[in-house]
Amino acid sequence: MKNHSAVEYCGISQIVGPLIFVERVRNVGFDELVEIRDSAGNLRLGTVLDISEKRAVVQVLEGTSGLTATGSRVRFLGRSLKLAVSSEMLGRVFDGLGRPIDGSPPPLTGTDLDVHGAPINPCARTYPRDFIQTGISAIDGMNTLVRGQKLPIFSGSGMPHDRIAAQIARQATLLGEEIEFTIVFAAMGVKHDVAQFFTRSFEESGVLGQSAMFLSLASAPSIERLLTPRVALTLAEHLAFNEGKHVLVLMTDMTNYCESLREIGSARGEIPSRKGYPGYLYSDLAEIYERAGRIESSPGSITQVAILTMPSDDISHPVPDLTGYITEGQIVMDRDLFQRGIYPPIAGLPSLSRLMKDGIGEGRTRADHPHLASQLFACYSRVKQVRALAAVIGEEELSPLDKQYMEFGEEFEQKFLRQDEFENRTIEQTLEIGWKVITALPKEELHRLTEEELNEYYRPRAEVERINSSR
Repeated sequence: MKNHSAVEYCGISQIVGPLIFVERVRNVGFDELVEIRDSAGNLRLGTVLDISEKRAVVQVLEGTSGLTATGSRVRFLGRSLKLAVSSEMLGRVFDGLGRPIDGSPPPLTGTDLDVHGAPINPCARTYPRDFIQTGISAIDGMNTLVRGQKLPIFSGSGMPHDRIAAQIARQATLLGEEIEFTIVFAAMGVKHDVAQFFTRSFEESGVLGQSAMFLSLASAPSIERLLTPRVALTLAEHLAFNEGKHVLVLMTDMTNYCESLREIGSARGEIPSRKGYPGYLYSDLAEIYERAGRIESSPGSITQVAILTMPSDDISHPVPDLTGYITEGQIVMDRDLFQRGIYPPIAGLPSLSRLMKDGIGEGRTRADHPHLASQLFACYSRVKQVRALAAVIGEEELSPLDKQYMEFGEEFEQKFLRQDEFENRTIEQTLEIGWKVITALPKEELHRLTEEELNEYYRPRAEVERINSSR
């Protein structure tokens, strides 16, 4: 692209929210980096959002406050926004555009990479299969996370999604390998106390030295949120594919990102789609989520855990709805479990990991893991039906078998799902707890387990009580 560093445009035709309109421009490209100098001589950065034959629409990354139409000057730089990336960025805190905010100077060395990433040949991708042990039974046992997967957390206002994400960051490890994950954290539109929580959590757990944090807080211009995940993923790609590291990318809150996208679309006068979001919301989110994975030319990987808060806990809202189509499953927070004081309040039935089947079983976790997880899902589904029936006819009118399912449901939630925030369970411990709670049901009800598995792991409740009493 031609360098326009010698050409400066005087004046702005229109300022609308975070956008400025520059008339009579020539040879300007989409996503091109722009310098805007206000009447006081202060410099701001922007990117070209839209171009027509003679007009360019520029989104100003630092916001348009203080800009005037007549006293401003605009210069198009002929290149897209780049980030100088290196491993020296680990242990550091940056703003949403990759500028240091921790009081230390910028890294001395770095490779300039386009923040929009480079396209990956789909044929060069390696299928994710390596089990990641998070230490959380509800995830490891029933919604397994696999290295290179993108598995978002669907949550609601006031739910402990931040605590769960921080716990995953502290405890995540590859089973059978002494490998620590490098953490890249991106915050978009979050409050200062949320950013402070993650910083403190990373520091206390000792992972801050292997983490890079990009914070675009609620006080920052909303336009900055659109680049924050792209900046963070640019560093993640360098660490994973150039330096061979296993990178865990945490992003919060993708709903705030989408709100900024809607705001910009409204300012541009675009025809809105569902709930006012732009029609290209799906493809825009896909640009971010599809930057996770593994490729043949590098031993490294990028695993994504994106947090999004569902307005009014509505899973059919456009943001979680479209996210579910792009990602390989979802971890869903349950409001009822949360109100009953169960942590982590991970819903048993709506949660799903589409890559789980390839990351568990013999040679990876344990041979009985797939069948046990399937049986727990089936039994808990029956519990939901029995509870709905009990709400109508009363629990005392239930059949003896239904009462056993009620007992299983209570034990499943209190012993399998519930665990301490700092409790790190191995996959063996998780599976053992699963076998213990399932003994609340008779063997005849366990149709998804093989006879060999039942003979090896199933111990009837009466037999266990007899053994315990004899000790």
